[in-house]
Amino acid sequence: MKYTQLGRTGLKVSRLVLGTMNFGPQTDEAQSHTLMDAAQSAGVNFFDTANVYGFGADKGRTEEIVGSWFAKGGDRRDKTVLATKGYANMAPEGGPVWPNHDKLSALNIRRSVDASLKRLRTDHIDLYQFHHVDRDTPWDEIWQAMDVLVQQGKVLYVGSSNHAGWHLARANETAARRGTYGLVSEQCLYNLAERRAEMEVIPAAEGYGLGVIPWSPLHGGLLGGALRKEREGGGARSAVGRSAEALANSTVRARIQSYEDLLDKHGLAPGETALAWLLSRPGVTGPIVGPRTEEQLSSALRAVELTLTDELLASLDEIFPGPGPSPEAFAW
Repeated sequence: MKYTQLGRTGLKVSRLVLGTMNFGPQTDEAQSHTLMDAAQSAGVNFFDTANVYGFGADKGRTEEIVGSWFAKGGDRRDKTVLATKGYANMAPEGGPVWPNHDKLSALNIRRSVDASLKRLRTDHIDLYQFHHVDRDTPWDEIWQAMDVLVQQGKVLYVGSSNHAGWHLARANETAARRGTYGLVSEQCLYNLAERRAEMEVIPAAEGYGLGVIPWSPLHGGLLGGALRKEREGGGARSAVGRSAEALANSTVRARIQSYEDLLDKHGLAPGETALAWLLSRPGVTGPIVGPRTEEQLSSALRAVELTLTDELLASLDEIFPGPGPSPEAFAW
């Protein structure tokens, strides 16, 4: 495993981030523990979760599974850089939301952190991330709440997720004015098929010293050999959600076919190549991978050792062109 610093911090994290969103909804507790053991044995030290994972009536279940794994001992917690998120309400899907039980008020931040600590069976969260933008709560209030939690030792670093570039700027300018360290990472949707983050989010993150943690690196399975699996009758997962919507578009379908044909020519696996491409991008700390099997984890681990040639990178840019730098991309 290779490691890097998380943004401008001194914290060393693995170039792959183990995503736990499937733990509970798709992967039972025993298999989740097996995957976490395998990831840690392979050198993955950066685990990502969220208070809402488990979803529906089981919100919080994923954190509980991670917590039960920590409780097994063996330095599991000590070897893990633990990241979780808060923002969403924890009421069952469709149920009423009590006032101040969601978003980023100081009250809900404190409540959410304490609840996550209990589920995770730990005394601190290494990286606490704001899952979405709260347009109603000022950054001064958010930082006041986080400053208290940092002073209490319950949180070490603070990050964001799904924030625009200007949100990152406002957050860290407010933090600087208060003498607070500010955001150290941004978790955003970023992959070969979805490169809009290159216009504003990633430049802002680099400018303020934030590590970039891409989620959905295979774009819901689209970049993981979706058409090949479809032909082989194994594309059940690719036939739902973001991937299914994309493949229904003939232009996107043709682009994915070109992508798979190119990688066949080079003898490369689509999913591993998509991860390796992200690992080659400036500012990227490491993509979040959410394996459901040990085979999928092994494939993701191989991507860390994969070096893409300049020729291949140029060919990928031709198939999946980025938006270009800002403001040139939209100003002239």
